[in-house]
Amino acid sequence: MRTYMRLWLGLMLVVLAGFARGAEQKALLAQQPTLSKTTIVFSYGGYLWSVPREGGQARQLTTGGHEQYPVFSPDGTQIAFTGMYDGNTDVYVMAATGGAPKRLTWHPGRDGALGWTPDGKRVLFVSDREAYADFTRFYTVPAEGGVAEALPMWRAFDGSYSADGARMAYVPNLKWQAAWKRYRGGQTTPIYIVKLSDLS
Repeated sequence: MRTYMRLWLGLMLVVLAGFARGAEQKALLAQQPTLSKTTIVFSYGGYLWSVPREGGQARQLTTGGHEQYPVFSPDGTQIAFTGMYDGNTDVYVMAATGGAPKRLTWHPGRDGALGWTPDGKRVLFVSDREAYADFTRFYTVPAEGGVAEALPMWRAFDGSYSADGARMAYVPNLKWQAAWKRYRGGQTTPIYIVKLSDLS
């Protein structure tokens, strides 16, 4: 019986060592880049990193390990991003050079950073906080903190403001399976351009 137990323990140690070696060799990819005039910020390994546009050594900006989707402010001095801390996903903002992030959203629903208003005063984000079905809406929140306001479109998933802030290009529907190559079925969503003053 003891021989069997020793054999079993030895086999388990070999298997666990193989798993550990495989975990060490797993490559992480830089994702979700955002660019300013001088800098690229990207997500890598759950953190945000910064590197000059001409290349060089990347510098880690965050330490929480749950940051993604960074977006530079129009003047390049701040970064809005989606952070997953304290069991919830919210929108945060921090200086482009690094430092302590400031939390902008507090709703228990999932809030994800998308961009900025062209004047750089508000952060655009997507959330399912008011959803009664499978859809999301756009909101903005002041960059210094405050109350979030819903945009007039009743459903939106991804989008961006025009340079003058008068229009927005957006995708209205959530794409539940983004990995299908060359897919041309019902999930191929249109892109709308809406005039925000009258919703035309």
